[in-house]
Amino acid sequence: MNVDEQPVEESLPHPGWPTVFMRLMKLRVIVLLQVTAVCAIFVHDLLARHGLLDVQRSWTDTVYTVALTVVAGTLSAGGSNSINMWYDADIDPHMRRTKNRPVPQGHISARGALVFGLLIAVLGSSLFFLVHWKAAFWSFFSVAFYVLVYSMWLKRRTPQNIVIGGIAGATPPLIGWAAAASSSIDSMNPFDLGSPIPWVFFMLIFLWTPPHFWALALYRSGEYGKVNIPMLNEVKGPERTVLESKVYCVLLLLLGLVPIFWPESGLPLLWAFLAGGLTFWYAKSVWDIDPLEELDANGRMPKAARSFFRSLYYLGWMHVALVAVCIVPPTWLGFLGPLA
Repeated sequence: MNVDEQPVEESLPHPGWPTVFMRLMKLRVIVLLQVTAVCAIFVHDLLARHGLLDVQRSWTDTVYTVALTVVAGTLSAGGSNSINMWYDADIDPHMRRTKNRPVPQGHISARGALVFGLLIAVLGSSLFFLVHWKAAFWSFFSVAFYVLVYSMWLKRRTPQNIVIGGIAGATPPLIGWAAAASSSIDSMNPFDLGSPIPWVFFMLIFLWTPPHFWALALYRSGEYGKVNIPMLNEVKGPERTVLESKVYCVLLLLLGLVPIFWPESGLPLLWAFLAGGLTFWYAKSVWDIDPLEELDANGRMPKAARSFFRSLYYLGWMHVALVAVCIVPPTWLGFLGPLA
């Protein structure tokens, strides 16, 4: 069925402008992004206090950086989401998970969502200049990549859309680390953040993104297909989707071994064991997905739903686990501390 031919249900009452703006920003989605950025700040500052990084950081510095990152990151990510709703105004009314967004409900025009998104995205990314230009660079990069590369180019053209588009969602640890490192990263190379650790977490989110969103696509089976979004399960089938998700789980497991095979990374060895356990816990939910499972009354795949929700906890706990390990002085950890 053509998208334009599909019926749109009656609109809900206008909830008030504050609620409309918050829904445009998708604040619940932003929470997990902020967790990864804030954890990067805490890991940086804890390692600095243990003398493992050549920079002095007070608790006042930490609180200021966290507060600014939460505010600026929420604005920039929320702006990206709002711009995405402007671009997807033609398909959102026809998907169960998006039909109640502000634009398809008529609570704000598509142009209004665009203007609002641009304003807060630029404002949020610009605020990072208060701490370091590299934090601002990666914030602007994330907004541009999400909107221009993922939303406008990849999303409707390739089943690998979420794989490449995941680069945008993987930048919060880079932003948080750059904000904390500030003057200690004085090179003009935006990729030089003074440590490999933020890049390890960039890769963690990048590798986590495909199985996370493919589980959502399986859970919401058929929704993307009816609006011509070529998610992998719609193009290659659920069996291929589950297989590729398992491949990414193996890659996540290997990433957790970085402290063992790359001591110079500065990551504590204890984190490798915690990461391995958490990844096995998450991977089991992916392995449990049955492409032939009978759909529930709403046409959804229950085991894919469980994997999707478990993936959210997994990503958060992977970051929190490193913060917890970094709280402990390296001398107390012994051989389980950083090997470098």
